[in-house]
Amino acid sequence: MDIRRDPPKKTKRNLLIAGVAIAAVMLTVALSQLEARPPSVARAEVIIDSVQRGELVRNVRAPGTLVPENIRYVAAVVSGRVEDRPLRPGAMVTAGTVILVLSNPDENLQLLTAREALAQAEQNLVTVRSNLESQKLQQEANIARLRTQLAQAERNKATFESLDQTRKGLASENELKAARETVVELTTTLGIEERRLKLMESSMAEQIAGAENTVNSNKAVVQLRRDRIEGLNVKAGIDGQLQSLNLELGQWINSGTELARVAQPGRFKAVLRVPESQAKDVSVGQRVDVDLHPAIVKGRVMRVDPISQNATVEVEVALEGEMPAGARSDLSVDGTIEIDRIPNTMFVQRPGNSQPDQTVGLFKLEPDGKTAVRTNVKFGKASVNLIEVLAGLNVGDKILISDMGQYDTVNRVRIN
Repeated sequence: MDIRRDPPKKTKRNLLIAGVAIAAVMLTVALSQLEARPPSVARAEVIIDSVQRGELVRNVRAPGTLVPENIRYVAAVVSGRVEDRPLRPGAMVTAGTVILVLSNPDENLQLLTAREALAQAEQNLVTVRSNLESQKLQQEANIARLRTQLAQAERNKATFESLDQTRKGLASENELKAARETVVELTTTLGIEERRLKLMESSMAEQIAGAENTVNSNKAVVQLRRDRIEGLNVKAGIDGQLQSLNLELGQWINSGTELARVAQPGRFKAVLRVPESQAKDVSVGQRVDVDLHPAIVKGRVMRVDPISQNATVEVEVALEGEMPAGARSDLSVDGTIEIDRIPNTMFVQRPGNSQPDQTVGLFKLEPDGKTAVRTNVKFGKASVNLIEVLAGLNVGDKILISDMGQYDTVNRVRIN
C-alpha cells in the first residue's frame, strides 16, 4: 500500500544558491580591483647598472681609415698611350723613378715645328744685327766724310779771309762769302748726321732686343715641348711607396688624369667619419684614441671638414708616437674623440632607448631586488657609453639599461 509523503521544503536550497551567487559576485569584484600580475624577466637576460656621481668624460666614437700623412697624386702632364708599366703598387720608389711610360707622336711633331721656328728666329736675329751694323758703319763713314769736307771748307775760308785782309783785292767778296756759307752748311749737315747716328744706335738696340726676345720665346717653346715629351716618362716625384697604378697597356690617358699615388711610408694620419649630429662638438686640438686593432695610438684632432657628406663629417687626426708594425694605408680604424669633461655629475650607462636632453621611462629596481618599477628619468649630455642623469634618479639607484621595449604596456616587472 503506497504511503503519501509531503514534498521537501525549498527554503534551505534557495538559501544555498543565493549564498553561492553572492560569493561569486564578491569574488568577481575583488578580482577586478586587483592589478594584473606583472610579467617576469630572467635576471640573466637584463643588464642592470647603478647611478654614479663623479666626472663624466664625453666621447664620440667614429670609424675611419689610416691615410699616409704625405701623399702625392701623380697626374698626366700630357696625353698619351700607355706603353709600359715597369712597377706595381707596393714598390719603393725615389723621386726620379719612372713608374709609367706613355707615347704620343703628335708631341714629337710639335717639337720639330718648334725647333724650326727657333732656327728661323735665330737666323732673323743674325740678319737684323748684320743689316743694322752695316747701316751704322755706313752712317759713320758719311760722318767721317763730312768732317773731312768741313775741315777743308774751314781751311778755304781761312785762306780767303787772310787774302782779303792782307792783300785787298786778291779774294773777291763772292769767294769769301761762298767759303763761309760752305762751312756753315757742312757744320749743320754734320750735326744732323751725328744725331741720325745716335737715333740709329737707339733703334738698333730696340730691334736687336725684339729679335732676341723672339729667339728666347722660341727657346722656351722648344723647352716646353721637350718637357712634355719628357713627361711621357712619368716619374714618382717623391721618395716613398707606390700606392696605386691601375692602368692597362694600350690605354689612352688624357692630360690631367690621375695616374698613380705615391706615399711616404711611416707617417700616417687617421681620417674619421663622424656622424653629423655629433660633429658639432668636435674641434681642433681634442684628444683622440685610435684603435688600429689591436694597438691603440694617441692623437689629436687637426682638421674638421666644413662640409658634410653622406650624413658624416670627415675629421683628420694627427697620430703621436711610433706606428705599430701592422700599420698600412687604408687600414680600417676606430677613433674615440674626447669632447669634454663634466665634473661632479650623476651618470649611468646609456640605456638602449636613451637620447640626450630627453625624458625617458625606465625600470628602476626596487630595494628588494625582485621588482622593477617604471620611472621617468631626465637625461642631459651623452657620451659613447654613458649619459648624464638630471632628474628622476639618485646616486646608487639601479636601473635596467637593456632594451625593454616589449614591456612598454606595463609599469612593473618581476626579476627572477
